[in-house]
Amino acid sequence: MYNDQGLTHWVRMLTESELPVLKQTDRELTKLRADEAGLSVNSITDVIARDPLMSVKLLRYLQSHKHKAQTTEVIQVEQALLMLGIEPFFNNIKLELHVEDVLKGHAAALPPLLRVVHRSHRASQYALQCAVHLHDMHYEEIRVAALLHDIAEMLMWCFAPEEMLKIKALQQADKSLRSLHVQREVLGFGLMELQKELAQLWGLPKLLLTLMADTDKHLQRERNVTLAINLARHSANGWDDAALPDDYRDLGELLHMPANQVLDFLTAEER
Repeated sequence: MYNDQGLTHWVRMLTESELPVLKQTDRELTKLRADEAGLSVNSITDVIARDPLMSVKLLRYLQSHKHKAQTTEVIQVEQALLMLGIEPFFNNIKLELHVEDVLKGHAAALPPLLRVVHRSHRASQYALQCAVHLHDMHYEEIRVAALLHDIAEMLMWCFAPEEMLKIKALQQADKSLRSLHVQREVLGFGLMELQKELAQLWGLPKLLLTLMADTDKHLQRERNVTLAINLARHSANGWDDAALPDDYRDLGELLHMPANQVLDFLTAEER
């Protein structure tokens, strides 16, 4: 059953909480900071791009500290770093809180969270490749939208591991259960309902909201994100997943290429 009070509680709690990052992200950024020769906006962007939690942490900080004169929305990580500056980035955005430490008392929740992070990164890479192939000049916006599509799920794995483990157990016991139904039964609300509230409250860019909304799926940019996420989600179950042929067909239509060429095109860099 939908629980608005439960949703309100979690929106407030996550908004007031320091967001954790992957320990590997902190380690790599700390190493970069000590290396003057290798330190650049591009090198920092490459690290942040692999961590959805770090990405949303940066965008959230920039939105909450933007100047009154700023009229354009910032979606690209590189653009955010250029506006903020390298030293202010390191001085003002805390990296000490790690996902691994937050879940130290709930070790069983860490692997599922890392799988979502990995899946989201793969989706972002697929979305990026598709956007470049389709000559989308704002391909980085597409990549970020795919990367952050499941950010509410990641946050709840960090801050509500017991509830998320219960959801996982219920779905494994009965694979016919819809995700939204199980989420509402355990949490009182759906994860996408939470994500929408957080994105609006945190002032994340409107285009990002649109791309994450799972609406207007017939439009090219939204369809790009959706199909990239589907491929990453289904392939995470193994490359023999029954849903993959439909993914190849749909992506082939989007990319204007035969379905049997889609997998090689999107996974060439993984091999």
